[in-house]
Amino acid sequence: MQKDFKTVKDSQVVISELMLPSHSNFNGKIHGGYILSLLDQIAFACASKHSGAYCVTASVDTVDFLRPIEIGELVTMKASVNYVGHSSMVIGIRVEAENIQTGDKKHCNSSYFTMVAKDDQGKSVSVPGLILKTNNQVRRFAKSIKRKNMKVNRTKEFQETDFSSEKYLHILEDHKAKIEFNS
Repeated sequence: MQKDFKTVKDSQVVISELMLPSHSNFNGKIHGGYILSLLDQIAFACASKHSGAYCVTASVDTVDFLRPIEIGELVTMKASVNYVGHSSMVIGIRVEAENIQTGDKKHCNSSYFTMVAKDDQGKSVSVPGLILKTNNQVRRFAKSIKRKNMKVNRTKEFQETDFSSEKYLHILEDHKAKIEFNS
């Protein structure tokens, strides 16, 4: 039986994994694609734990790669539900890498995944509400609402059917863009 509301703590997920040479790119750093795969997995686990349902990734709203991750570092990902809608959840994920020899830790990534709960037929299902117990949890919920509203406005503004490039040409003047329309 699904609860009407759950705390953020009820569905938090933490995973740690040692970064191996097989996870690295040509520059000897951990490949961003590998980190994205782990982020998607922990977002799924956190959203499924909160909703009690199968969840799919609707969007990856932000992925900020702040610092490179080295081979041999222990990566820890911490995921929490930051926001819930009817069937959607925004999962915030913090990625830290630790040098296991020195104990030095660094914040490497912050990400926001929007996940949607589904039933066995693939239809969206309602998710429990979120009990907010700290100022930080209230801030994260409010910031998720702001990001959602900005995303809706951005989508409306740049819809291809309504878009008029003439309205935006002045914005491009100070950037590395050369406009050559075909006649």
